[in-house]
Amino acid sequence: MISAVSLPALVGLGFFALIIALLRRRKGASIGDLKGPSTQSLVLGHEYDLSRQEEVGDLEFKWLREYGPTWKVRAPFGRDALMTADPKALQHIFHKSGYGYAKEAAQNHISYLMAGPNIAWVQNADHQRHRKIMNPAFSAAQLRSFLPMFQSTVQRLSDKWKTKLSVTGPSVLRVDDWISRTALDIIGQAAFDYDYKGLDDHSDSPLAKAYHGIFKEVGYMLPVTTMLFRATWDYVPESILKLFKYIPAQPFSHLRGVSNLFTQYGKEILREKRPEVDAEKRTYGKDVLSILGERVGGPEDAPERRELLAQMYTLTLAGHETTATTFSFLLYEVARHPEYQARMRQEVLEARARIFERGDVEFTMEDLEGMTVCMNAIKETLRMHPIAANLPRVATQDDVLPLAFPAPTKSGETVMEVPVRKGQVVYTSLAVYNRIPQVWGEDSHEWNPDRFARLDSGKQTFVGVFANLMTFSAGTRACIGWRFSVIELQVLCSELFGSFRFSLPEDFDVKKPEVQRAPSSTNMIFLIRGKPELGTALRLRVELLD
Repeated sequence: MISAVSLPALVGLGFFALIIALLRRRKGASIGDLKGPSTQSLVLGHEYDLSRQEEVGDLEFKWLREYGPTWKVRAPFGRDALMTADPKALQHIFHKSGYGYAKEAAQNHISYLMAGPNIAWVQNADHQRHRKIMNPAFSAAQLRSFLPMFQSTVQRLSDKWKTKLSVTGPSVLRVDDWISRTALDIIGQAAFDYDYKGLDDHSDSPLAKAYHGIFKEVGYMLPVTTMLFRATWDYVPESILKLFKYIPAQPFSHLRGVSNLFTQYGKEILREKRPEVDAEKRTYGKDVLSILGERVGGPEDAPERRELLAQMYTLTLAGHETTATTFSFLLYEVARHPEYQARMRQEVLEARARIFERGDVEFTMEDLEGMTVCMNAIKETLRMHPIAANLPRVATQDDVLPLAFPAPTKSGETVMEVPVRKGQVVYTSLAVYNRIPQVWGEDSHEWNPDRFARLDSGKQTFVGVFANLMTFSAGTRACIGWRFSVIELQVLCSELFGSFRFSLPEDFDVKKPEVQRAPSSTNMIFLIRGKPELGTALRLRVELLD
């Protein structure tokens, strides 16, 4: 990073940010009396500590046990910050306050560097406009129309595995790579009616290679200089931030390369989406882009068209890598829990038998929704392994956060609400919320899908859009494609567990599992422990059923 930004400029920018941070502290920190842990870094604060933990949650779960769901941490440059997973606080931040808690500039601008002016980056009225344009493409009725395409693509994956395993017998496969390529083809077909060729020979899919593991490239074990540079972004005007995409150093050059590659794909897709061409080649009815195109016109260089390209990039990245990672974690968990995997398989086979008896060959949405054993496994995996583990927010005005659980203070008392000042950084921990014992049960740190059969949702504070989890965020900025992701996961379960058995490789050390839930900026990725150079990777033994 220092090679890309001169040392004097970096020091000057850091000094400027430090002065502003100190001036802000002089106004008084309303959370100053809350208890919280010490930090290893005086300059970077707990962002450094969190980035260096071996597993996502190692520190946060420890702090949860010590302080409850709300405590004080240090943001960069010595600022007091609030970290909370309290359900009432999250409900207030994400639902009741509307846009009262904005995305933190440093984290939010990564979205711009990756995709341009997309729905994940824009704020307030612009975000409402983007959401209004995109909502029809993600309605429940529209998503149901994608089901045949989901099934066709997953069937291609299944056929490739069957062909391979019928020759080799049970084999250890890089299942994460296969699932990622499948998910890329699904989002290509559903969003754009375009074949990314992810399931073809991997060498023929440069986009699959570029996207796979991208979260590791932009956030895993960042050098201190890069973290310090990013920490100054909160104090840099947006017009200057936009120029950072041209910095000739990692991770900026990597992001720029992937962005340029997708721009080539995007323009080709848009050319093929001309009405006279699209009508002839469309296979599964209207895709997402066809619906968006009806609402976004103008020449190719118009701002609306640039936004459309940005949405296409965002849909491709968010719609494939996050879902693929979630299903890879699901496969890992059922490999560790063969008894539950057997129940899932039995449910799939019984459902197939009923489908054949009525004269059909494919699952309907009603069939998928009725498979509660599989659905509970999906919910539990989303709970245990949220891809976005931490969402930083900044209060846009003075406010008071209500709490469901008491927060301890240094004076020995507890409080049930926390006043926050305008500009206050609030780290909302999705990973911690998904593990609070009072919400999910005393076994909240164990993978146990049966908890969803016993939970009384009526006693929970309403927070998340799906199963009351925070994995898809919530409120005005909830993931617009969460239903898309859930249906995709259901289809993967309905095909793969009826055809294959998954188990841990023989050389897998159960005492020190090779799967590492590593922090990458605010996201979570999986690595082979001790071998980060291999990138995101998950090995499982896959056996073809008789």
